[in-house]
Amino acid sequence: MAERQYWVGFNLVPGVGPARVRQLLERFGALSKAWDAPASDLAGAGLDRRTLNNFIEARHRLDLGAELDRLDKLGIAVLTWEDDIYPPLLAKLREIDQAPPVLYMRGTLVEADEWALAVVGTRSISPYGRQVTRQLVADLASSGLTIVSGLARGVDAEAHRAALDTGGRTIAVLGCGLDTIYPPEHQQLAAQIAQHGALISPFPLETPPERKNFAPRNGVLSGLARGVLVTEAGLKSGAMLTAGAALEQGREVFAVPGNITAPGSSGTNRLIQDGAHPVLTAQDILEILNVEHIMQYSEARASLPHLGEAEQRVLDELSAEPLHIDELSRQCGLAVAQVSSALTMLELKGMVYQVGPLTYVRALSR
Repeated sequence: MAERQYWVGFNLVPGVGPARVRQLLERFGALSKAWDAPASDLAGAGLDRRTLNNFIEARHRLDLGAELDRLDKLGIAVLTWEDDIYPPLLAKLREIDQAPPVLYMRGTLVEADEWALAVVGTRSISPYGRQVTRQLVADLASSGLTIVSGLARGVDAEAHRAALDTGGRTIAVLGCGLDTIYPPEHQQLAAQIAQHGALISPFPLETPPERKNFAPRNGVLSGLARGVLVTEAGLKSGAMLTAGAALEQGREVFAVPGNITAPGSSGTNRLIQDGAHPVLTAQDILEILNVEHIMQYSEARASLPHLGEAEQRVLDELSAEPLHIDELSRQCGLAVAQVSSALTMLELKGMVYQVGPLTYVRALSR
């Protein structure tokens, strides 16, 4: 917990991104040491004058303990590069400085979320786009894929809803702080996503949904997934930028062909022309990603008998009475992220169940 507050602190400093955090860790070994270091040492670690001035101002202004308390009260967990539960597909992008050092999360991640597909597209969705998005996502979610999207109007919202309607998992990546839901009419949808997946943002609280945030948001969105599916999009759209980020990250790109005279299909048709995989059915995606046996994989993981120390401590505190993750954290003396990671493994092993938002019970059969 003590070290985590410094990750949150540096994430609040303008100009400190993945590359700078990596430099600070290489120089100081821990962000807590970097936080208290003299300005001259920080400059030697690669902070330019503007970033250094931003940091000095932030160091005097911020109460890091209060910031963590505020996140805790909002039910928001903090994931850093040092956490086991930090999404592994995204963690691999540290080498190209595309993995945010800090992610804010409301909800839970499970091991099966490594088998994720991002689904994106136009906000001005057509009846055709709505139909193919819902059909494909329903089939993909039923096959065990977690659906990742951006909570935007149009294709994003249809993708999230189709996954939820099928009983699948879905993750929304926001381009603002998690204390803001954008667009505002998706408040209820966001709440459902947090209960059956997660809301994730690389941005601190009080970050507004500004245009400049959506490029880094798109990089996180594609980085969480094994591939990106664009179901309907124009040539100049955020979905096309997400597809571009996916290519940079070595992800597969899929696109649904459409009417060549329809502006909403001009982007997807161009992607196919440029080498994206054309998609007519969910099977086209499942075969390329080689994830036809996701359900068997998950069942195999659930049978694992070994319990780690944190898992055992969490399990010992649970009973048939529902317990919120924050109360579990206090009773176990573990950070929320550690408890969340332990609960993930216990769920996979069939030892606990989630019965409400961030609320768990012990499986009576165990």
